[in-house]
Amino acid sequence: MMSNALLASLHYLGAMVMMACLLAEHLLLRPELDAPLARKLARIDAIYGLTAITQIATGIARMYSEKGTALYLQNPVFHLKITVFVLLGLLSIYPTLRFIAWSRAARSAGLLIPTEYKRVIMLIRVQLLLLLALPILASLMARGVGL
Repeated sequence: MMSNALLASLHYLGAMVMMACLLAEHLLLRPELDAPLARKLARIDAIYGLTAITQIATGIARMYSEKGTALYLQNPVFHLKITVFVLLGLLSIYPTLRFIAWSRAARSAGLLIPTEYKRVIMLIRVQLLLLLALPILASLMARGVGL
């Protein structure tokens, strides 16, 4: 019983940390980046990635320990939730690669004007919107709602 509560807590906290990381990236990203800011963005993005992995691990653990896999795997909302999560992961690849490249480039250049700024900020905004859908889908799923 206590382990289920701990897993659920970690899963909920992970969702909050993911949102905080994306929001921080959105607020910190500028058309001009100096080396410290570029490094900070890369670190925040690394936390975002690690938290996403934690979300997957705690989600799988909860699926097996709480209501059983059959309940989840038969629910179309669960499949939609997983699809949204996978889409989040795919959309995060480009910004992650840019943050790493910008961090390296800013280290040597001092100040960097990334040409991909608009694309990265738009991808972060799309991720923020998709991330907002996950708790809605989870709530529907927990109540047995199907599509």
